[in-house]
Amino acid sequence: MPPQKRSSAPASTSPRGCHFGAAERDEARWLIRRALLEDLPAGDVTTDTLFRKGGPGAGRIDLHGAFTARAPGIVCGVPVLEELFGLAAAGEVRLSALLPEGQPVKAGEAFLELRGPPAAILRLERTALNFLGRLCGIATLTRRFTDVLAGLPTVLLDTRKTTPAWRNLEKYAVRTGGAQNHRGSLSEGILLKDNHAGVLREAGRGDVREWVDALRRTSPGTFLEVEVDDRPEFLRALETDVDAILLDNFSTVDLRWAVESRDVNSIDKGGATGRPLLEASGGMRLERVREIAETGVDRISVGALTHSARVLDIGLDLIQATRFD
Repeated sequence: MPPQKRSSAPASTSPRGCHFGAAERDEARWLIRRALLEDLPAGDVTTDTLFRKGGPGAGRIDLHGAFTARAPGIVCGVPVLEELFGLAAAGEVRLSALLPEGQPVKAGEAFLELRGPPAAILRLERTALNFLGRLCGIATLTRRFTDVLAGLPTVLLDTRKTTPAWRNLEKYAVRTGGAQNHRGSLSEGILLKDNHAGVLREAGRGDVREWVDALRRTSPGTFLEVEVDDRPEFLRALETDVDAILLDNFSTVDLRWAVESRDVNSIDKGGATGRPLLEASGGMRLERVREIAETGVDRISVGALTHSARVLDIGLDLIQATRFD
């Protein structure tokens, strides 16, 4: 992969694998509290009745269950469930991971066991499955894309097309699936998009060189990318001081031409100087992504990793219920 001209690329572009850090934990806790208010506004009238004192399920019962994949996929979201049961079950439920985050799971295979009082588990069953299904689904789709790109140097990135308030968790799932994150927010890097350019152009406020110069002056050292829609825009952007150029909805032929043009330009300028990263984006499909990577682009960003991932079908299976009185 060609070297970047600046080391200060957006922090979120650095791969962190399955790292579940403070940002992910804080977001998980906030979402868990919202989910519990949504699902248990006045308790669980079914579970609370059946397992209360005097009910048919009264007394000490230890429930042993397991979350099991109904379809093949990638394990993702166990740290979220640890937060869920820690916050809502007061430590009564014990979790035991059978497979690590990022590991493939087969249809019918259990990947997370749990033990505890039936009421504590059953109240949280759907909330747990909602989190697991969403995150496993994103990780699974991401892994399909990364598998297709195996052996090629092209970096697979996500986008900001995430569920509102779920960005840290969904980008965590993308990393768990094997891809990398684009910028996590508008504060993490500069991307001069087509609408920025369109407004400035219509208002008669300069050209891309002036806009890039202004961004460099106000945010020195910040990773700077420019979006282009066609060959003329690309050639103009190539003459500016940018770290990356986003090639939006370029055909395979045009992508190959852009790579060749960039490489010839970098040779003329003496190597890495003037050699921005090239990123292909727009309508990326699984069946086309390898063909795009083979054009020589450095990065491919795929919004579908988060906005179009199907929930992985997961169930909570009862293994044993033991009564002690």
